[in-house]
Amino acid sequence: MPTEPTASDLRGEVVYLYAFDVANEIRLDRAAELLAGRSTPFAVRPDRPAPKTVPVSRPLVVEPPVPAASVNGSALRLHVRVFEVGVVSATVRVPFAGGALAALAPFHTPTLNDGRPLDALAREQCDDVCRAIGAALVRPVERSEPEAYTVFALAHLGGDRDANRWLAGHEREVAGLLTGTPGDRLSGAQVADVLRLRRSFENTDLVVIDWDAALVVDPDRGAEDVLFVIELANLQLEEFRWMDRQLDRYLDRAYDDLARRQWWSFGAMGRILRSLRQLRVDLTKLADEVAHITKFVGDWHLARVYLLARERFHLDRWRESVEQRLAEVDRLYTLTRGDVYERRMLWLEIVVVVFFAVDLFLLLSK
Repeated sequence: MPTEPTASDLRGEVVYLYAFDVANEIRLDRAAELLAGRSTPFAVRPDRPAPKTVPVSRPLVVEPPVPAASVNGSALRLHVRVFEVGVVSATVRVPFAGGALAALAPFHTPTLNDGRPLDALAREQCDDVCRAIGAALVRPVERSEPEAYTVFALAHLGGDRDANRWLAGHEREVAGLLTGTPGDRLSGAQVADVLRLRRSFENTDLVVIDWDAALVVDPDRGAEDVLFVIELANLQLEEFRWMDRQLDRYLDRAYDDLARRQWWSFGAMGRILRSLRQLRVDLTKLADEVAHITKFVGDWHLARVYLLARERFHLDRWRESVEQRLAEVDRLYTLTRGDVYERRMLWLEIVVVVFFAVDLFLLLSK
């Protein structure tokens, strides 16, 4: 039988992940120079057997001064990671001790002690880092709302160290925590769906991934590697959503430009053609880099955790959506290029006819 935790048994921290798209690309070597010793490369160091030749993602980690702010009376820890794909990810960690799972529900909507939402602090940290590495940003973009995700990381469950056995006795509470809805109000089907995507390597560790939040139990290793995998999946979701929005906006504008063009607007056609070509190259490169950022996963357990996050975040569908719109850009590029060539041929024929007419007139006037 599982040991029922007392009010002081649960200990750990709530980890908030905020992914900001800040540029088309970030030159990490240049960023490291600009940060002047304030950053260090980061890489997962799994303690389980793993292939030695797998490429490793090494973003820059910046640990800013500890802010004076707090959440629910708890001091904050935070760091910022800078990724080559043009994303800055801010991670804010809030420790907790004591209380049941239901007591963690207010952490879904964290508010600073000064009344501001927690994402305001994350944005400030992102802006500070971006100002410091401004020269390393390739084609900066206007920052929108970040892609946010919450992880409840438990380091202590009480007397029972078997995480799966503990979960079996607290399924409704865990489902309620991850969905932000009291567990006794959830249907059995909803509870089963929330707990469907889970992974455990040893009896003491556990990962349950839902759409808005995840539960991670790892008292021995501290869950740093699992948190990084989830951070990467959240980063990919932000990038694919950003690309999808950009493509929607750009295609609408391109179709409007083409619909309004006059037959003599050869220069406008050339601008549309160059813009389409640049967009296609940039987004194709970015989509490929984002999709391959997880090549570092040489630890099979971490690879499976990533696959769970990829399924829950629907990353494959987001990439398919981006690829479909890129195909639409290709089609529009091809049609526009064909139209440009037809216009060139038309003008060439007009010039030939004019010269022929002038030559004929001169010949007859003699």
